[in-house]
Amino acid sequence: MAPDLSPADHADRRVVAWAARNGVLALRLSIGLSYIWFGILKFIPGVSPIESLAARTFERLSFGLVSQAAAGPILATWEVAIGIGLVSGLWTRAVVVLLVVQLVGAMSPLLLFPHDTWKFAPFVLTLDGQYIVKDIIIIAAAMVVGATVRGGGLVAEPRNARSK
Repeated sequence: MAPDLSPADHADRRVVAWAARNGVLALRLSIGLSYIWFGILKFIPGVSPIESLAARTFERLSFGLVSQAAAGPILATWEVAIGIGLVSGLWTRAVVVLLVVQLVGAMSPLLLFPHDTWKFAPFVLTLDGQYIVKDIIIIAAAMVVGATVRGGGLVAEPRNARSK
């Protein structure tokens, strides 16, 4: 421990350093496991709480080329693939692209089906709308994960702060 650091400062630096070393991995794993979980639910008819809205959205976004019946297995496979990619850490760049496309589709019911997602737009969401809006957090987390595809990472303490 450096002599000029209090025990609290030393502990803080250790916690921040640990978070910087492990934060991106934790984001990648938590997003990945969530995608696997929710993707698996879509394989089982009647289990996913957003199944009907997701199927209608996929049908609308595909201009009717994909039926609602086919949408469930396609979305399930897509989401599980994203999850496996994030958990494994393989093909991260491609997985993040798939995730972004999926999230654009997942958030589109806010505009495509406002009667299902808003009680009083733009302030009060339905339960389905709340389920969708939480994806804003996943977008931010995916940005952090995506920013590391070239080998970058979080820095616990910027260089100029270390010299003080």
